[in-house]
Amino acid sequence: MNNIVVNLSHKSYPLYIKRGLINQIGDEIAKIYTGKKIAIITDENVNALYGKVVEDSLKNSGFNIKTVVLKPGERSKSVESLLEVYDKLLDFGITRGDIIIALGGGVIGDLTGFAASTLLRGIPFIQIPTSLLAQIDSSIGGKVAVDLPKGKNLIGSFYHPEAVFIDPNVLNTLSTKFLHDGMGEVIKYGAIKDADLFRKLENFKDDHDLLANIDEVIYTCCSIKKVVVEKDEKDTGDRMMLNFGHTIGHSIEKYFNFEKYTHGEAVSMGMYLITTKSEALGITEKNSAERIKNLLIKYELPYEVKNLDKSKILETIAFDKKNNKDNINIILLNKIGDAFIKKIKSSSMIDYI
Repeated sequence: MNNIVVNLSHKSYPLYIKRGLINQIGDEIAKIYTGKKIAIITDENVNALYGKVVEDSLKNSGFNIKTVVLKPGERSKSVESLLEVYDKLLDFGITRGDIIIALGGGVIGDLTGFAASTLLRGIPFIQIPTSLLAQIDSSIGGKVAVDLPKGKNLIGSFYHPEAVFIDPNVLNTLSTKFLHDGMGEVIKYGAIKDADLFRKLENFKDDHDLLANIDEVIYTCCSIKKVVVEKDEKDTGDRMMLNFGHTIGHSIEKYFNFEKYTHGEAVSMGMYLITTKSEALGITEKNSAERIKNLLIKYELPYEVKNLDKSKILETIAFDKKNNKDNINIILLNKIGDAFIKKIKSSSMIDYI
């Protein structure tokens, strides 16, 4: 088992990476939790695949289980779903001495984490991420949130899990679309922090080759995020670099009402678009955008969207959390593997879309 520990000033927590880990989850949680009551938050798709496996393992370890099953997709990351989760957790009689498990992808992790952070002023929770995107990004670092009609993650907090249990084997049941969705975030890590990772992604022959090496990919991405989060937990400095492609990407998601593009797809277009612009402005090393484009094509991710109404994108960006009065922080590349934060006037954002 590969272990990574995130060390913060106020707490530390482990990330466990091991194939087959989900089948032993009861024994593993019993090592870190001495209570008896556990609530599981998941969605219909994940529940059909892994709900019984996790429940049986936890019950065999003596835990009392309540599972809350939500509809899959970004629309469940809403205030309405949050209220439903609160009600079901309270009906279960949950207390601050109990624990909650987020079993699913980024939507479930974000929603569950926010519910845990706010109900009864804070209940401990554990992440069991089942998508590549969640395993290498959203389950780590303590960002939890729900969406509002005006944009993504506008209600949120920083609330770290007690542990993250990552089983690469669960990726074998992901559809190609959602495996590649997670690759959008993997490509991001290579683009901003690790040129060697980027080259490895370029050199993998196909998805089979990727999955044969996915443990190393996950470990590399988690290690990058660990270092960044330890240095800048509250997203006021270097951690903002993890948002490469996200300012435009979130706006594209919202523009299409979270129905046309997944998060990874939208971020992919955001990375390519902003790098194309920064390259044209002489900021980014030549051919960087082309390398990003070719890698996106390789993993069947979109790199551009036709006939985008830029005024609508700018309206959404106006609500972005990275805005600060009249300025906004955007993430640009010097070259592949080397990113930086650039503060610009909000009115100048038009030059980058």
